[in-house]
Amino acid sequence: MASQDWQTTLRAKGYRLTPQRELVLRAVERLGHATPDEVLGAVHEESAAVNISTVYRTLELLEELGLVRHAHITDRAPTYHSTATPDHVHLVCRSCGEVTEVAPEIIEPMTAKLLDTYGFVTDVGHLTIFGACQNCAR
Repeated sequence: MASQDWQTTLRAKGYRLTPQRELVLRAVERLGHATPDEVLGAVHEESAAVNISTVYRTLELLEELGLVRHAHITDRAPTYHSTATPDHVHLVCRSCGEVTEVAPEIIEPMTAKLLDTYGFVTDVGHLTIFGACQNCAR
């Protein structure tokens, strides 16, 4: 998402543009997929004035505004990624931890079947499939 877009989104919802919010969003965009602790580490590269509670509150707000999403790709804290990237499904290798982003069209037959059979609309942005990557499956 362009800098102007997220700033406009914040202002339109009545929120201030703070340096902390910009640092957190920039860290999420730079890291790709990151837990709050990883975001904090990236933020601390630019400013030590931000603490973990600020990161959690900011991630919550940014998700509420539709600027980031979270997925559960580990058994730890949720992992956040920017909504500036296209929707994707996460394939997570249980052996090496590699995360592969897959276009939703790949699993469209499954999501179509869920819709036809159960009337269930799948939120692929939160979808994570666990297994073994090509290297670990050998």
